[in-house]
Amino acid sequence: MKFKDTPIPGAYVIEPERIGDARGFFARTYCQKEFSERGLSPDFVQCNISFNRGKGTLRGMHYQAEPHSEIKIVRCTMGSIYDVIVDLRPESAAFKSWFAVELTAENRIMLYVPAGIAHGFQTLEDNTEVFYQMSGFYAPDYARGVRWDDPAFGIEWPEENRTISDKDLQFESFGQ
Repeated sequence: MKFKDTPIPGAYVIEPERIGDARGFFARTYCQKEFSERGLSPDFVQCNISFNRGKGTLRGMHYQAEPHSEIKIVRCTMGSIYDVIVDLRPESAAFKSWFAVELTAENRIMLYVPAGIAHGFQTLEDNTEVFYQMSGFYAPDYARGVRWDDPAFGIEWPEENRTISDKDLQFESFGQ
């Protein structure tokens, strides 16, 4: 696997290294040893999928508060997404900065999202599925979010026609 730095400290774009032949290819998408050697959490306890029927579906910006903060590895297994993270760690040099990457079923790249980072995405196609590996169990009382359109972050989203849940629309602006 190739780990590429992002402007958000501790977040990485992970590209599986393909070993191919006439049949197709093989690629490793997770290796506990490689994650540990890079100082990344090798422990994941839960996997989730998010299926999204329509192009323009926006989910986010979500995170889990302490003491249930979580690390995520995000991958698109069907369709494509514009995947976004926002650094909410006040001690970080990238505090309130955002980063986005296009994850698709075809490019197979993944995003490693450290604790203290809000995550969200917008689908770029109908019938898109996202696969998550999570370092912690979901704790509903610690589920949090920030507005997807908060001027404090200035995220540039690709699709103007959006479908957003009522819950995600109720998140307050950052710092309120």
